[in-house]
Amino acid sequence: MNYHVHDSAIVDDGAKIGENTRVWHFVHVCGGAEIGEGCSLGQNVFVGNKVTIGNNVKIQNNVSVYDNVHLEDDVFCGPSMVFTNVYNPRSFIERKTEYRDTLVKRGATLGANCTIVCGVTIGEYSLVGAGAVINKDVKPFALMVGVPAKQIGWISKYGEQLDLPLEGNAITTCEHTGEQYKLKNGFVSIQ
Repeated sequence: MNYHVHDSAIVDDGAKIGENTRVWHFVHVCGGAEIGEGCSLGQNVFVGNKVTIGNNVKIQNNVSVYDNVHLEDDVFCGPSMVFTNVYNPRSFIERKTEYRDTLVKRGATLGANCTIVCGVTIGEYSLVGAGAVINKDVKPFALMVGVPAKQIGWISKYGEQLDLPLEGNAITTCEHTGEQYKLKNGFVSIQ
């Protein structure tokens, strides 16, 4: 075993866990889960069967990653943030055949206590603020806050707000990395 599992954690047979991943106190990883290298699963994390987690993903305490949630490399899930997988749940109606896929793209940050309503894609390097509720797709590099969440700006790979308008055409440079960001047709890209 080339990863660390705390004595109190449960990892079901069949789970695939990458090298140098750390599984901490009271975590439960189901047998169908696929977890990459260099990840950290904090205290009381649950990972379902139909879940894929990329490399270098950090999942903080008290997060449940339910079936049909897929996290690409370098994703950060803040403490107690929430994923869902059924859009209109009822306790007396089984809807396991109605799970909606949620995709969190590379480098995205999901702030503490935010909620991700199932069926959305969270764009690369976007940042969802603490407590926000995401109920629609998020653009790459978008900075999202509020309930329901709305875009208030653009965020760099480094994790700081970019000096760009929400719309129009513009170019700016990240003062920390020197990377140049271009806003065109409502989307930001690195030049």
